[in-house]
Amino acid sequence: MQKISFVQDIHTFHIDFLGHVNNGVYIQWMEIGRTKLLEAAGMVTHEILKQSFAPLLVETSITYKVPLYLGDHASIEVWLSKLRNIIGIIEFRFYNDHHVLVAEGNQKGVFIDAETMKPRRLLPAERELFTPFLETRNDVQS
Repeated sequence: MQKISFVQDIHTFHIDFLGHVNNGVYIQWMEIGRTKLLEAAGMVTHEILKQSFAPLLVETSITYKVPLYLGDHASIEVWLSKLRNIIGIIEFRFYNDHHVLVAEGNQKGVFIDAETMKPRRLLPAERELFTPFLETRNDVQS
């Protein structure tokens, strides 16, 4: 399985009144990660609706473990844990400079018909776009 990995700098505008990275910033980083995953699968964001199908985000969940502060960097890993006919689950892991897990989360999305905007099943060729990033049983066991 391929993971999308990237690093985000932490700026003063990311910091809340408690002195650590605001919770909403993690949502922004998840959106960046989701966009990077889609692009790696061949779905450039500004051209998605020109295709026959599109992903639609329906749920976001994050568990915070350790705060990030100004001067830290967030290393982020993104992959798919589940890919069904209509639904996909994207996983996110956030690490600090010492590779300590600071947060983890996931997003649930449904695939929709780009014209009708109603849920629809992925065709085999569409599913293949995402399989390089899909966690397998072997990945979970190692």
